[in-house]
Amino acid sequence: MKLYGVVGWKNAGKTGLMERLVTEITGRGIRVSTVKHAHHSFDVDHEGKDSHRHRVAGATEVMLASRNRFALMHELRDEAEPTLEELLARLSPVDLVLIEGYKRDAHPKVEAHRAEAGNPLIAPGDPTVRAVASDVPLALDRPVFDLNDTSAIADFILAEVGL
Repeated sequence: MKLYGVVGWKNAGKTGLMERLVTEITGRGIRVSTVKHAHHSFDVDHEGKDSHRHRVAGATEVMLASRNRFALMHELRDEAEPTLEELLARLSPVDLVLIEGYKRDAHPKVEAHRAEAGNPLIAPGDPTVRAVASDVPLALDRPVFDLNDTSAIADFILAEVGL
């Protein structure tokens, strides 16, 4: 599977860019999966639901399944957070995995940047950031795209990974 990341600081436009890229790239007939890193505790389960009760009772994994989808929840309890590589090994094969976050991992990335957020660019100190998608013009030693030019950003990513 080919990998490409979208990184940036909070409120930089990462999730919107990811959503637009998935729509654009799948619209071209390419199979895409995504991985999103969360820096905080999150829960996809709800108190009172059977699956939540299973988890609270001590199950290591709880799988919810229907004819439309399935979801596997794995409780880490005292285990270390899995690496990106370990998580990718759990995915079904697709053409491209887009990764939101994991800015310190070694895969190639595009940085989302919004000037109004006031955060410094990651790109100047990180050679794995191969391009920047920004809402303002920037003078950098790598390609800079308009943050909303999803087609051009998708073209760049697909060329980078050979799809």
